[in-house]
Amino acid sequence: MDSIICLTNFLLSFAVEAMGCWKQEITNTWAFPTLILCLYGFFYMMKPSEPFLTPYLTGPDKNLTADEVTNQILPVWTYSYLALLFPVFLLTDYVRYKPVLLLQGISLIVTWLLLLFAHGVAAMQLVEFFYGMVTATEVAYYAYIYSVVSTQHFQRVTSYCRSVTLVAATVAAVLGQLLVSLAHVSYFYLNAITLASVSLAFLCAFFLPMPQRSMFFHRRDAPEPVPGPDKGLAAGGAHSPCHEETNPDAAAGAGSARPHRHMLGVLLQLGRDLRDCYGSRKLLCWSLWWALATAGFNQVVNYVQVLWDLRAPSHSSAVYNGAVEAIATFLSSVTSFLVQYMNINWDHFGELALGIFSAIDAACLFLMHFLTNIWACYAGYLIFKACYVLLLTIATFQIALNLSMERYALIFGFNNFIALLIQTILTIVVVDSRGLGLDIVTQFLIYGSYFVVIHGIFMIRSICVLVSYKCQRKIARSCTEQLNQAEHESREQIVTSYMTRL
Repeated sequence: MDSIICLTNFLLSFAVEAMGCWKQEITNTWAFPTLILCLYGFFYMMKPSEPFLTPYLTGPDKNLTADEVTNQILPVWTYSYLALLFPVFLLTDYVRYKPVLLLQGISLIVTWLLLLFAHGVAAMQLVEFFYGMVTATEVAYYAYIYSVVSTQHFQRVTSYCRSVTLVAATVAAVLGQLLVSLAHVSYFYLNAITLASVSLAFLCAFFLPMPQRSMFFHRRDAPEPVPGPDKGLAAGGAHSPCHEETNPDAAAGAGSARPHRHMLGVLLQLGRDLRDCYGSRKLLCWSLWWALATAGFNQVVNYVQVLWDLRAPSHSSAVYNGAVEAIATFLSSVTSFLVQYMNINWDHFGELALGIFSAIDAACLFLMHFLTNIWACYAGYLIFKACYVLLLTIATFQIALNLSMERYALIFGFNNFIALLIQTILTIVVVDSRGLGLDIVTQFLIYGSYFVVIHGIFMIRSICVLVSYKCQRKIARSCTEQLNQAEHESREQIVTSYMTRL
């Protein structure tokens, strides 16, 4: 009997240990965190109510005026996003991503609870503040995966995570449009569906494994130990004193008595990385376009629903905002996909492309300003977004081409920060009631003029680049001809000398 009991206990302990090892193995592979993060991204972007935010706020549910929405409520998102972006960026790296993803999930839930049950301008301004927290914490979603998977899987998991967000945004827009147009579902219930979706995203975040490293505060600069005679010691986690002395980041992180020095070291490292990256004229040019164009693009996306509601009031006209957003997302995906087939020398013609497509964006915004037809507004928005995403994909590729992963994330974050600064200036001057407080139609005239300025900057730059390239080719051709002539003359002299000797 005792032997049976002992055997049973042994089998149970073996099974428990095996299950623990299996669970550890599953969570340590790249597939498990990628799957959970994709689920999180899908439910996070599955917001069918988002294309109908302005009709919801100006409709019977909230009874707000278009001026209140434009000049008092929507600007709060820009201000809160700017105020939170840099602190959240540092916090994300310091706490290693997962807690910030949980914070994002809580912010999403609070945002839609307020949208559903709160009323008044002040309450909707609070909604925009929490949504600013949501967008500021997006850095955790895109940076998390690089801390838990190996380098050889970066391209694959990046493709998965970005694709699933595009799919979710498209599905959400189509679902919202179908529910509004065919089932006549009210905007209130669309927001209730969104609340359920973001709540599922919050639950998914709990299953993400906690990363052991990050880009700056918990980085691993030391190379992996090479297998050899001391492999068993290395596997056991022992470290030599020399190894610890030659790793200043690890020493600073371990020395809890000097956290301020470690923070200062991180900030100095950030400054050095920024100086080195922006020392390249090519990278500086693409980053400048990124910041300028993203600021204008965010302004247009943030306020375009107000213009649509003016051209075709939601209380008396059919609303197709969801269908337009779905088509815009699909076109953006197509243009991003086509980039890989563009066999263009971007070093010579990149600025020209930036100038030409910025002019197209400006023309679309002027079209939306001058034409009162809602279908013209929809068409202008579709072309505008497709052109922007096309150039953003090219800029992303060009910037990331020769950067390490740490600098890749840093430059993208800093470019977005500069874009947000420019967007805040535009909001204060053009939109805010404490500034000019312009009406929505005049705003789009300003945005179109803004893209004309971007067009002018990069067309002038492209002319300089092309003229310089042409001069270099001319000089190179002249040098080649002179070398060929000198070589020919040298051969003639040799032949003449040889014949004279004969």
